[in-house]
Amino acid sequence: MNLSSFDLNLLRVLDALLREGSTVRAGQRIGLSQPAVSAALGRLRHGLGDPLFVRHGQSLEATDFARSLEIPLRNILDQLAALLAGPASFDPARAVESFRISGSDFFAEMLMPQLADLTSREAPGIRIQLVDLLPENYVGTLERYEVDLALIPAAAFPDWIDSEPMFRSSFVVIARRGNARLKRARLKQGAIIPIDLFCDMGHILFSPEGKLKAMGDAALAAVGRQRRVVMTLPVFSGVASAVARSGHIALLPRQIAEALAPRLGLAIYRPPMAIATATITMIWHRRATTNPAHRWLRSRIKQILEPLDKGEGRAS
Repeated sequence: MNLSSFDLNLLRVLDALLREGSTVRAGQRIGLSQPAVSAALGRLRHGLGDPLFVRHGQSLEATDFARSLEIPLRNILDQLAALLAGPASFDPARAVESFRISGSDFFAEMLMPQLADLTSREAPGIRIQLVDLLPENYVGTLERYEVDLALIPAAAFPDWIDSEPMFRSSFVVIARRGNARLKRARLKQGAIIPIDLFCDMGHILFSPEGKLKAMGDAALAAVGRQRRVVMTLPVFSGVASAVARSGHIALLPRQIAEALAPRLGLAIYRPPMAIATATITMIWHRRATTNPAHRWLRSRIKQILEPLDKGEGRAS
């Protein structure tokens, strides 16, 4: 192919089609009509000598050749965006962008409602998707452009990842208000549950992977104890709802426990062992660090999440 005769604007269309799998949604993404996108696809097929996409039900499925171009093409477009970005190059009120955030359902409760309100006022053309956090594969999802950023506990990250701490979270115990065993023990809300009672009661565990050990178990093991797990659920909201309708208890991050307790009729207690406070961090691929739209979204997420640190005290 002769580069001098190839319209480089078509690469934006190809990128949008690879992202959206639809000429309609691709057009919405880059501000073109569906017929204009279809015409551009015809020119791409001619110029690149490949069908690029085949019809699969209501969507377009990329050919192997088109899929092989996806990540290199996006890298090039990101580099161009960073090269050309100026201080006034991003206007949220006029922007048409899509972002995918990877995180647990903690953020469905503690981030997304406020972010929806904020974007509806400041950036009505921006679309944001919260997708399931894949704890064992966050690196792959960021590297392959499957998500734009992730919200996860602090860890050792690869050198191509940029990160920023958002807030800290301690852990509390939730139980149904009026839980019979806690009532018999004459425990008031906010009290420490004695360790024998804590270990003997049934625990409902948050675990996306269905593991039987999670937050708090290492702290219990350090004092030679273990708890009795009777159920696991992949979402915090499900854990809280199951506790609210049973005689079981659960460990949850303090912020979401306090948010859900009034709604579900839950009481909050303190665990009998010291559990290290978790630092929740926002991470993203370094290639997006200077992208104005990405930078704007990160600043708004930080604006919403930073107040969650209130009440956690000083880091030890």
